[in-house]
Amino acid sequence: MSNLAPLIVIDLQTNMFDGRVEPPIHDAPGIAERTCSLIDWARREGRKVAFVRHDGPAGDPLAPGEPGWPVWPELGQAKDEPTFSKTVRNAFSNAELGAWVAGQGAGEVVLAGAQTDFCIAGTVKGALAEGLGVTVVSDAHSTLDTEGETATEIIARYNADFTDAGVTLVTTKALTGD
Repeated sequence: MSNLAPLIVIDLQTNMFDGRVEPPIHDAPGIAERTCSLIDWARREGRKVAFVRHDGPAGDPLAPGEPGWPVWPELGQAKDEPTFSKTVRNAFSNAELGAWVAGQGAGEVVLAGAQTDFCIAGTVKGALAEGLGVTVVSDAHSTLDTEGETATEIIARYNADFTDAGVTLVTTKALTGD
């Protein structure tokens, strides 16, 4: 068993980037680039990489089979890197993800993806509830503007909340050395 914390890439699906149905997430090109750096880092380090894909209800841009549903192809998911589906914010609601993390012998996970205020926050809480240590890559998660806050403000607020919850925050550059 490796016991190196695996990288979990959350909900970076085509709909988050292509702008066909909804606006792309804030800094979508930068998020894709930094996530690719994280995936390369994880592979170099011998860490496992998993992807989480949100399965929306029928008619939703993230519904299974919709053009926006697949993992964003530009991330270069390898054939041996699993995809875990979920229908709620917490990726650990899928027991198979928890079993996969446990199978790595890891007591910690590294998280990146979308959306900061929904599935990243929900998965942070879920991982902590599972007793896992959590590292969030502070510049590799994103969301959309709301009426009251910009995406940048939301990301900063959640990064502060994550720290308060005992999460380790690290930038892509600090983690990967790139």
